[in-house]
Amino acid sequence: MRKLIAGNWKMNGLRASSDVITEIVQGLEGTEIEADCLICPPFTLLGAFAEQTAGSGLKIGAQNCHAVASGAHTGDVSAQMLADIGASHVILGHSERRADHGELSSDVAAKASAAVDAGLVPIICVGESLADREAGLTRKVVLGQLDMSLPDALVEKPFVIAYEPIWAIGTGLTADAGQIAEVHHAVREALVKRFGEQGHNVQILYGGSMKPANATEILGVADVDGGLIGGASLKAADFLAIFNSAG
Repeated sequence: MRKLIAGNWKMNGLRASSDVITEIVQGLEGTEIEADCLICPPFTLLGAFAEQTAGSGLKIGAQNCHAVASGAHTGDVSAQMLADIGASHVILGHSERRADHGELSSDVAAKASAAVDAGLVPIICVGESLADREAGLTRKVVLGQLDMSLPDALVEKPFVIAYEPIWAIGTGLTADAGQIAEVHHAVREALVKRFGEQGHNVQILYGGSMKPANATEILGVADVDGGLIGGASLKAADFLAIFNSAG
């Protein structure tokens, strides 16, 4: 399966960060790596980055959207607005959104429906806490989130899953190859059970402290179809090194 290397800039980046985008675009020129490349910056940079990368090998996505197309929702941004400004993907249900904003899997499902209706590709995040893992609840938690976060509207629509063990985000800790393989295999089985043949073709990304030093090993694990990269995506050299590991 074609891999996807996606960068989640979170709440980082100013207009001067366009220099990083320029470096990434230049680094992708002429590459023979058969993979897709995506950066998801803050809302403030989406329009400028979408214009800057038009016609290049770098796609631009968002980090969240509202579940309805328009209305009295001060401070929110709809999926249609994101598509209108040039976004191709949107990250939904990231653990930081679930924790900081109390987002439920049902909220994520509603947003995913809105995203595909607007022509966006949702990247739907699932993952367990350290307490969940230590209690042997990883499979139950991850598959429970997965089931509740995927609306029926995704049938025959492109979407992506990102497995992000919460205990490995920004901590420097990384799940080992066996742990990653176990969860990704379980996610794949659940996707096939729910969506049939379509489930075989859904990209499943790993999203827990992937960096140049471990990217080759992680991307070589069965059912790992790319990465959702945090801090390493803020540096063009590191992000490109991870992308080059996808070949």
